[in-house]
Amino acid sequence: MSVPRIVVVGGGAGGLELVTRLGRRLGRRGRAEITLVDRNPTHIWKPLLHEVATGALDSGLDEIAYQGHARTHGYRFQLGTLSALDREARTLTLAPVLDEDGQEVLPARTLPYDELVLSLGSVSNDFGTPGVAEHCHFLDSPHQAEAFRKAMLNAFLRYNAPRERPMKMVVGIIGAGATGVELAAELYGASEMLNSYGFTTLDREQLEVHLIEAAPKVLPALPERISDAVHAELERLGVRVHTGTRVTEVTDAAIVTADEQRIEIDLGVWAAGIKAPALLSELGLSTERNHRLRVHETLQSVDDERIFAFGDCASCPQPDGSSVPPRAQAAHQQAQRLYRNLLARLEGKPLKPFVFRDRGSLISLAHFDAIGSLMRGASARSLFIEGHLAKFFYASLYRMHQRAIHGMLKTGLMVVVDGLNRFLKPRLKLH
Repeated sequence: MSVPRIVVVGGGAGGLELVTRLGRRLGRRGRAEITLVDRNPTHIWKPLLHEVATGALDSGLDEIAYQGHARTHGYRFQLGTLSALDREARTLTLAPVLDEDGQEVLPARTLPYDELVLSLGSVSNDFGTPGVAEHCHFLDSPHQAEAFRKAMLNAFLRYNAPRERPMKMVVGIIGAGATGVELAAELYGASEMLNSYGFTTLDREQLEVHLIEAAPKVLPALPERISDAVHAELERLGVRVHTGTRVTEVTDAAIVTADEQRIEIDLGVWAAGIKAPALLSELGLSTERNHRLRVHETLQSVDDERIFAFGDCASCPQPDGSSVPPRAQAAHQQAQRLYRNLLARLEGKPLKPFVFRDRGSLISLAHFDAIGSLMRGASARSLFIEGHLAKFFYASLYRMHQRAIHGMLKTGLMVVVDGLNRFLKPRLKLH
């Protein structure tokens, strides 16, 4: 009798945690064939991309090669991009893989499955705003974060040349969610480091960051106490915060707002809103307007019990009528529930619904501060924290992710190595 084939498409935080658990439990023992599909050969935790974008985190040191990780943890890895789905034949098609010159490296392939999990994450939603796609940087992937970092370094270098006008480098960030807020703070930390290493003559006082948000406050999805505290800290750093401000156009040198304000910029970043990949609406499965797949509480597609979806690409209903928010902690919790549900399905047992439990929210403002709240168990009350305690809990989120995909021993060793690297290497990636 052939073993069941479980294919997971998308190796983000949730997808990688899921295949790691399934590989350890089923793949190593030959009880199932576990396959992970991703368009990139390596993984890096998406909430850290703002640090990759400023060089505070060296992606070369922290990224995980799927192929090597798969061999260690009992699953298989296929490099490729999902292009089509045949539900009747239970197969999915991967598009050809091309190199930088457009030459085919891997041909189109067809993978069979018995259980399919879609975990494709999300991408930025520019809402069709003119000029955004052409003139703004995005932080949806390590590649985009690296592209911004190189553009940022080049911009700092340009200001080393003599100038007639006063030297001031201007960065415009559109969207004051977690990514926009954390990137704004990281830029001030990066400017300090670059100046201390002699990379640029600019210092913190000569960096001007504009953070533009259409909602009435920064971090609109978080409690007001956190939003107010973060807003105050950003302004203390020097960030110019524009709330209640809608962007109507971006050019190669400016951001134009609905109130006809024109903000001249050297670099522009779009971090306002997300949507699921448009491909999901082309697979013959029910989706919402933002392409998120509609699933039952068990994380099964409303159209096919053999197809599951979770994370940012899925719209999962909750008992109170809301949907699970597109947050990293939600994907982590869903990966745990889906792991148990897949085991139950293979054993012919009933599946349990997923219920999101908000553990709180934490925002890192580079090395300057961290602010957030922790939920008190099952209570709706939260504990407001900031400073060193908040920094400790923020750092622990990444360590929890590492523990889930590497185990306790390797994670402990990584903590030691990271500590040594702080003494042995520059605090900022300079190349």
